[in-house]
Order: sequence, then structure tokens, then C-alpha cells
Amino acid sequence: MSAGLVILVVIAIATAGFFIGRSRSLSAVNGNIRQLHSLPGYYGQTVFLAAAVPALLVAFGWLLLQPIFIESQITNMIAPSDIAEGSSRGLVMADVRRIATGLDVAIATGALTEDQLGALSADQSDVRALLGSVGIALASEVKESVLVASKTYREMTATLRSAMAIIVILLSLGGAVFSQSRIKPDFRARNVSETAVKALLILSSTVAILTTIGIIASLLFETAHFFRLYPAKDFLFSLTWNPQFTGGSDLGILPLLWGTLYVSLVALVFAVPIGLLVAIYLSEYATRKVRSVVKPAIEILAGIPTIVYGLFALITVGPLLRDYFAQPLGLGTSSSSVMTAGIVMGIMLIPFVSSLSDDVINAVPQAMRDGSYGLGATQSETVKQVILPAALPGIVGAVLLAASRAIGETMIVVMGAGAAAKLDLNPFEAMTTITVKIVSQLTGDTEFASPETLVAFALGLSLFVVTLGLNVLALYIVRKYREQYE
Repeated sequence: MSAGLVILVVIAIATAGFFIGRSRSLSAVNGNIRQLHSLPGYYGQTVFLAAAVPALLVAFGWLLLQPIFIESQITNMIAPSDIAEGSSRGLVMADVRRIATGLDVAIATGALTEDQLGALSADQSDVRALLGSVGIALASEVKESVLVASKTYREMTATLRSAMAIIVILLSLGGAVFSQSRIKPDFRARNVSETAVKALLILSSTVAILTTIGIIASLLFETAHFFRLYPAKDFLFSLTWNPQFTGGSDLGILPLLWGTLYVSLVALVFAVPIGLLVAIYLSEYATRKVRSVVKPAIEILAGIPTIVYGLFALITVGPLLRDYFAQPLGLGTSSSSVMTAGIVMGIMLIPFVSSLSDDVINAVPQAMRDGSYGLGATQSETVKQVILPAALPGIVGAVLLAASRAIGETMIVVMGAGAAAKLDLNPFEAMTTITVKIVSQLTGDTEFASPETLVAFALGLSLFVVTLGLNVLALYIVRKYREQYE
């Protein structure tokens, strides 16, 4: 029985328990609801929770731990001689999983029977051709120990899956029966139900925290592995980025960090003034009719895929800047440049700044405007001296969001700024960013065993630190200026 079917069975048992529990709570008092401590629905909910929650927790935990357990048992079955040069035990285990999946598909489609599977041998049968006929492609011939490991993997998976189905369904039925036995007029079902809902809310609120901890932990572990293979001093202070998967790489972050900050700065210089002016116009000067047309039109920019912006940078903006600015001024001959990516990225960021700033400005109390007008200030003076200072914390948040979006952008940089890692002040020269190199370094060796691959995690951690620094700076600015209005 598949995991999805088991979960459906558990939900069906819990749902049936809900209605039975609701009916039993009514029959327990001969239909007189006033004798119940809680409404009938709460009694049904307690049965549903007892039948579903423990069973589903066991099912999810089982599904997480089962592959780890099976692979720990299977990995020793692979002979060291069957691990090709340049490969690893992890890659061979990936083949074991693919072969096991292929054998399941072959049996399901009738291309192979259970008797034939038992007699199947890598020495006498073309296993690779058999798996290819059911859509499972392998790069090399299957070794005998790998085939035996795949058969064992398949058998253990089926056995443990059946065991999980039996245990989870019995646990669900047991929870339903136990909860049914507790249904009495004085049973405080509402308290139990509300406690469960509160626990669910607390669990949901911790998802973001746990996700952040998981991201940081994964980056830290792999970064520590990288620094065991490559000197941290060279990574942090070297001015050269020249990865070579054959060895002898120069993996200095400074050229990438400079390109990231340079492109982001150009984008923010373009987007923040325009976005802020748009927000001021829409909130303070535009009529309702104009606002109803202009605001949705600007927000459409946020919904355009970044690949479209990249094509716009490559085909339109880049050649335009090259032909009318870079070449006449003698600053460059390439259409890929920091200015190209920065301007197009700035266009993409305008709605981030304008929409959030507009909402923040509209949230400023009307009494502050009226007080300014009452003192004789003009509308422009009110905007400059009252509204913008009052809305500054929100505006800083909008700019921070735009900066984070700019720092993390990849596609526009690839197509608009190029892939050259270098330190240069000329905005019409091609450069690259940290995110682009993270992608490029992870498209090669996926075993995370070489510095050229592990450097992607060090780059990611560096990007996280930069973003954290921006948050700290924004928090400082917000607190400093908010004191004037408290």
C-alpha cells in the first residue's frame, strides 16, 4: 500500500470517527445538549484528532527515516571494485534506487515477472536494456553487486512500506476507539480541541524559525567543509576568481562581492527615486481615477518573469547603451555591462518600492496632514516635512526589500551583465555576481567533494551575511528616526 493511500485511509477513519463521536455525544445525554460540557462538534473533533494526529506523525516520521535506514543496510552490499574511478558510493546508491524503481515499473507493466526477477543476473542478462525499455536510463552497465543491492532495496522498501501501513492504520483505529471511550457528558472536549488548535498555531509559527535554522545549518556545515579544503584567507581576500575543476583554482570572493554590490547599487539608484516619487504622486496628488489605472499598471511590472527582463536587457537595453553611450564615450564595446543589468533590474524593482511606500504613506494619520495644513504649510512642505519623516520606517523597509531582491537576482545578471568576475569601476564593463557563480559552480560536480563545488555554499553564506547586515542597518535607521515621533 502506497504512503498516499495510507494517509487517505487514516483521514477516512478520522472523519468517520468525527461523525460517530458527535452522534455518541448526543446519545449519551439522550439528545439533551444542555447536559453536555461542550458542543457535540467538539466531541467529534477530539475523536478526529486522536485518530489522525498520532498516526500521521508516525507515518511522516517513518517516511523520513525509512530511506536512511535502508541505505545504511544496502550500502555495504556494494563491492568496492564495482565503484568506478571518479565515482563514489553515493552515486552508486543513486543507481541502486533508479534500478529498483525500474524493476518496479517493469513488473507493473508486464515486462518482467517476479519469477524472472528472481533469476535475473547482471552476468547473463542485459539489465540496462531492460530498464531502458521502461524509461529508466543508466550511464553504464549494471554490476552484479549493484543488481543484488537493488533487489534487496526493493524488497526492504516493500516490506517496510507494508509494515508502516499496518502500524499506522492500527494506530489510527486505536486512537479512534480510545477517544470514543472518553465521550461522556462531563468530558471537557472543547478544552482538548482548543489545546490542539493552539498547538497547531504554535507549530505553524515555528516553521519560519526552523526553516531559517535549517538553511543556516546547511550553509555552515558545507562552508566548514569547504574551508577544510581551501584556505579561508584566500577566499576572503584574494582578488582573483578563476575556478578550475582540474585543481589549482583561485576562489576569491571579492570580485563577485564587488559585482553584486555594484549591480545592486545601480539598480537601487534607478528604482528608489522613481518608485518613491510614484508613491508620493499616487498617494498625495493623483485623483482616484488616475490612481485606479496607474497603480495596477505599475504593479504589472512585478509579475513579469525575470527571464523576460533578461531578454529585454540582452536585446534592447544592452545594445542601446553600447551604441549611444559606451562606444561614443570610449568606455566599452560590449552590450553586457553593469549598467545594462542595473537599469533593467531597477525597472523590475520599481513596483516593490512604489507599492510598499504607497501603502506606508497612506497609513500616515490624516490628523498629521490636517495639523500641518492648519499651521500654514503647503502640500509639498507637508509631504517633505511631515509625511515622509513619519513614513520613513516603512520606506526603509521597502528599500530593504528591493535591495534584497536585487542582491538575489540571477537571470537578469546572466543575460545583462555577463559572467566576468573582475574589479572595475567602469559601469559599461561586463561583471558578474555571487548568485550567478553559485549556479555555475553547482552545475558540475554534484558530490560536493571538491572546493570548486563547495565554494557555492561559502558564497551563499556570504550573501546571507550581507543581507543580515542590511537588515541591521535598516533597523538602526528606523529606530533612530522613529524616536522623533514617540
